[in-house]
Amino acid sequence: MLAPTAASAQQTNEQLAARCAELGALYDRYNARRGEGSGGPDMTRLGAGIDCQKGRYQQGIKALEDLLQRKRMPIPPAS
Repeated sequence: MLAPTAASAQQTNEQLAARCAELGALYDRYNARRGEGSGGPDMTRLGAGIDCQKGRYQQGIKALEDLLQRKRMPIPPAS
């Protein structure tokens, strides 16, 4: 069994779930595709949302942070 990192050990599941929701909403707000021929949904974003829903918060948060970085969007600090 792997030991949790110091940062994750200090955060509750409730806090991690809130962080997932915060990052997901930020990505959705600024990367919503509109109109015909938009290319469909972002599969990485969908996967991150599923991870968050299933309690795999750290995987979901990492995927969302990676997406935001690729879009050159600032990532808000975790509270």
